Amino acid sequence: MNNNLGHTNKKALLSLAVGGFGIGLTEFVIMGILPNIADSMGISISTSGHFIAIYALGVVVGAPFMARLTNNLSPKKSLLFLMLWFTVFNTLSAFSGNYWVMLLFRFLSGMPHGAFFGIGAVVSGYLAKPGKAAQAMAIMFSGLTIANVIGVPLGTYIGQEWHWSLSFLLVGIAGLATLASLFFWMPQDSFGELENQEGQTATKGIKNKKLWALIALTTVGTGGFFAWYSYIAPLVISVTGLPETSVSYVMIVAGLGMFIGNFLGAKMVEIFSPVKSVVISLLSMTTVLIANAIMAENVYAMFIISFMVGVITFSVTAPIQTAIIKAAKGAEKLGSSMNQSAFNMGNASGAYLGGLPMVFGLGVPYSSIVGALLALMGAGIGASIIYFQKSTIRRKREKAFCP
Repeated sequence: MNNNLGHTNKKALLSLAVGGFGIGLTEFVIMGILPNIADSMGISISTSGHFIAIYALGVVVGAPFMARLTNNLSPKKSLLFLMLWFTVFNTLSAFSGNYWVMLLFRFLSGMPHGAFFGIGAVVSGYLAKPGKAAQAMAIMFSGLTIANVIGVPLGTYIGQEWHWSLSFLLVGIAGLATLASLFFWMPQDSFGELENQEGQTATKGIKNKKLWALIALTTVGTGGFFAWYSYIAPLVISVTGLPETSVSYVMIVAGLGMFIGNFLGAKMVEIFSPVKSVVISLLSMTTVLIANAIMAENVYAMFIISFMVGVITFSVTAPIQTAIIKAAKGAEKLGSSMNQSAFNMGNASGAYLGGLPMVFGLGVPYSSIVGALLALMGAGIGASIIYFQKSTIRRKREKAFCP
């Protein structure tokens, strides 16, 4: 999964990172401007929350659909097509005059998300020098983490101070920047196996039981993060007792952790196997989320734990994506894109399950307990994958030595 040039194509990887920045911006900036959108359209804040859910649905539906749609295109043309789609519908979102139009454009905006990251993850391996595929993948995902640190606070400020539509125009500008960088910096190469994503090899790859176990791991394990992150505002305001303006600072601290964790995960793959790296991260997340539930009232603990959760969460990204690509041999684009769907299913399920304790009258910190349980379940799935993989290898060796 490496190029033959002996060096990393940094400009091409930067073009993928710019795309990651735009995608991260549109996914998360809306959370800070929901009241503005609700006021503008004359709807409740809870109703405007549908724009978040419909985007996630667009990612889930769009990832395999877009991967299939671009199957016969070269990687460069696939990425350009996906980013053009992304740019058009995010820009149109800025001109949505009512609930239904916005709902449609948010769904369409989410469709290329998974396929862009999925195809980009595979391509990044070919752009890297030998042995550095995970680090190249981390460079692409760094755009997403930088969006959380810089882009989302900036987009939120612009949307709150002037008009929410300007936040989506900012996303459109990021999309145009990505199109330009992809056009000039992404090579025309077919990257070998990416030329053939169909046939028996692809069918075998997509039917691999390990692939589906990894997708389940992503859905359940990352749901632990979203059970915590979805309720960060009430946790900071109601439990820690900080003013509303402090929520942005806590999110920036978590974003800094995500940036560091993204590259930490790439390093972990060089030391441990990808799945073992994920298990270590999810067990760490279990511990930290439990600590968060216990110490949420402490201001210093809130900032430290938020940073740690960010680090741990994104340390999972490169390892799980690497494991998925290996498991989906022959169908890397589709498998990698489907894993992005799994992240968003984790987003939806984590947010829903994390809110259940409050439905039953329990405090906000119990959302972190739910998150810890989901992370622990994800670690259990990962441990099972490792166990069955070792058992399979052992049986093959025993069979080989049998007369």
